[in-house]
Amino acid sequence: MRFHQVKELVDWAADYHARLADQYARLAAAGEEERVRMALEYLAQRERKLQGDLLGYLDDGSDHRSVLEAWFDDPNDFPHAPVLERLPEGVDGKRVQDVLATALTAHRTLQDLYAHRAELAGGSDERSFFEALASGHEAEVRRIVRDMQRLEDY
Repeated sequence: MRFHQVKELVDWAADYHARLADQYARLAAAGEEERVRMALEYLAQRERKLQGDLLGYLDDGSDHRSVLEAWFDDPNDFPHAPVLERLPEGVDGKRVQDVLATALTAHRTLQDLYAHRAELAGGSDERSFFEALASGHEAEVRRIVRDMQRLEDY
């Protein structure tokens, strides 16, 4: 479909975070290496938080209702979606660095998606909304790297 509302993209991203959290949780439950299991559990928790944050935007009382109802034209559905769909399948959960690399790729790809939507935004509110989402993912990347480094140093 060529035309979408912003809320469809937000809903899709929230669902993606949920699926990634589920994948991390499954790998953690099956994991044998303690540090990898802890890393996966941490990432599952972070993904659930991000999912909840996005779902909060979709609540009826959201201050972003007008932005969420905005339409945009994108002939490719959501950019990067095929890449993101393959990421959870590629997590093997054998090394902390591999898990971290997958998590960073997912977050940077989502960050690029939000930056792309900000560039193509139809108005300043929509641009600000997507810039804030992109900035949030940038902060999330820094947080994940910092916390995973602490785990590696443990």
